[in-house]
Amino acid sequence: MCELLGMNCNVPTDIRFSFSGLIQRGGRTGPHSDGWGIAFYNGRGCRTFHDPHPSCQSEVAKLVRNQTIKSLNVICHIRRATNGRVCLENTHPFVRELWGCSWTLAHNGKLKGIKRRRLSHYHPIGTTDSEHAFCWILDQVRDRFPTRPRSERSLQRFIGELARDIDGLGPFNMLLCDSRDLYCHCSTNLNWLTRRAPFGPASLIDTDMTVDFAKETTPRDIVTVIATHPLTDHEPWIPMDRGSLVIFRDGLPAAG
Repeated sequence: MCELLGMNCNVPTDIRFSFSGLIQRGGRTGPHSDGWGIAFYNGRGCRTFHDPHPSCQSEVAKLVRNQTIKSLNVICHIRRATNGRVCLENTHPFVRELWGCSWTLAHNGKLKGIKRRRLSHYHPIGTTDSEHAFCWILDQVRDRFPTRPRSERSLQRFIGELARDIDGLGPFNMLLCDSRDLYCHCSTNLNWLTRRAPFGPASLIDTDMTVDFAKETTPRDIVTVIATHPLTDHEPWIPMDRGSLVIFRDGLPAAG
């Protein structure tokens, strides 16, 4: 299956270190060579890059890796195709508008029967089960909440219900962002790591790269990284419980 990478922070942060490790799994240290994509949030909008070629060989990936793009929320995906052909429109993450904000989703898993669910407001551009699931989720949210609800908890509960519903069709490891919060639903495999003061060095598993975060951060920085499988060794990655939804804001879990 595919692999996911997310980041949520309390200050704009670049993801080049984690991204440099993940893209090696797109054809070099892993079999996820059917395209990749990444979304960086800036306010209510996001900047996206997609490429249907293996990330380990992608010139676009090299461009992203060499740029200091700082963001509070990032979603990245490397694909091993199980549903839908290898092409640009089938690369994650997918983006749609709701309540004047960009919503973004990336998914790992295979959902049997999701395309039998009717859609109304949102429709896929590609042919993946993931994009159909994303459109269905936003349809349900828009029907339940025509405008953003005042109660954040009611929205969080509802998205959790939708994620558990889809999880009944097959593995639904999901990263979803509404431009403010990063929703992470674990079906089979998701891990997270929070870096905060006192910072120290970290080394990637998939490539020879080490960063001393004490030299790259300030004492008030809080950065959480979410990944299908840990990207570094000798750091305290936390496995998410299967069937759980963890919501991150300002670099810390907001609800579950």
